[in-house]
Amino acid sequence: MPDFPAPPRLPGSELRREIRALTVEVTPELLAVRRDIHAHPELSRAEHRTTALIAERLTAAGIAVRHLSGTGLIADCGPDNPGTPRFAIRADLDALPVQDLTHTPWASEVEGVAHACGHDVHTVCVLGAGLVLAELDRRGKLPLPLRLLFQPAEEVQPSGARDVIDHGGVDGVGAIVALHCDPRYDAGTVATRPGAITSASDLVTIYAYGEGGHTSRPHLTQDLVFATGQLLVQVPAVLDRLLDPRAGANLTWGGVHAGSAHNVIPASAVIEGTLRVLDERAWETAGQVLAQAVADIARPYGVRVEVVHERGVPPVTNDDQIAALIAGVGRTMLGERGVAIAEQSLGGEDFAWYLRRVPGALMRLGTRRPGGPTFDLHQGDFDVDERAIAVGVQVLAATALAARL
Repeated sequence: MPDFPAPPRLPGSELRREIRALTVEVTPELLAVRRDIHAHPELSRAEHRTTALIAERLTAAGIAVRHLSGTGLIADCGPDNPGTPRFAIRADLDALPVQDLTHTPWASEVEGVAHACGHDVHTVCVLGAGLVLAELDRRGKLPLPLRLLFQPAEEVQPSGARDVIDHGGVDGVGAIVALHCDPRYDAGTVATRPGAITSASDLVTIYAYGEGGHTSRPHLTQDLVFATGQLLVQVPAVLDRLLDPRAGANLTWGGVHAGSAHNVIPASAVIEGTLRVLDERAWETAGQVLAQAVADIARPYGVRVEVVHERGVPPVTNDDQIAALIAGVGRTMLGERGVAIAEQSLGGEDFAWYLRRVPGALMRLGTRRPGGPTFDLHQGDFDVDERAIAVGVQVLAATALAARL
């Protein structure tokens, strides 16, 4: 299991005390903002109210804000040092089309929409870090210019990361970090790792066609359902042999549709699933390997096949040094037991698009109540221990202060 080298510099004890004190000051407001956002969730590219709320608070703190063309914003503060790279922190704003089942006083008031992935927590953690760092800048203690990215539409394709990048969000940025709620870790904990931390996530649809016929005479037509069964079983197995097993490739089916009667061989079938790959180089070739495997498996049965491979997001591959910086800062702010080495996930995360432009790292923010249940992401009962918010603020702010670009 990978471990982290010691980072070159960490905030001193006086600066740590200031970060903690400022976090305590802003936490009541952050809790109120989080509960407001949670009660009024907005789907991807419709985050107008959330964008306006965050922009108002940043502007009041003297942080320069510019809006994207739809929703989302970019905010800058810190010393005006021409040519000095900025340190960026990214949040995502959108909610999911999921019914809120939390029954908290701040449960979603929007039918069928909820912050079931914790983006409300991400948003206020980055807001809080920005407020803390803006105050430290006024005290002359922010060494690097800072950029806050409040991104729309993380949950859909094409994702809002492209919007931010197209609007110059990473121009002049030397490094970028983000956090994501993780209910597998207790509140008070952060986790990260060098290298791949999340997977590429693609949509795969296979269409199969034959002439159709009677089930008493499969030899006179193409037995489409049988051929579809072979595709379901053999394609994932073949990929396991054609792609490097260290690439972490996984093809899992989510739907299969063929036929409507006991005694009719259908003329068409559809298989739907996701292809996930941890290694970026393997991801680049996986589509070609998939298409060839489908064609080869279908050929003996005489069926025609069409593969639609919709590329999603690349793997999130953390920069080793920035992941080490986060871990070192986490240990300094939270203690040795407050930092874990994150497990790799086959979930997709569009933070990967930023890492194709600038080095950076994603961290996991523990949100489980110690001794409490482990909620799953993207479920209506997903809930967080709100003490995690102050943890996220402190680690993000301290990481920005410790960065040397």
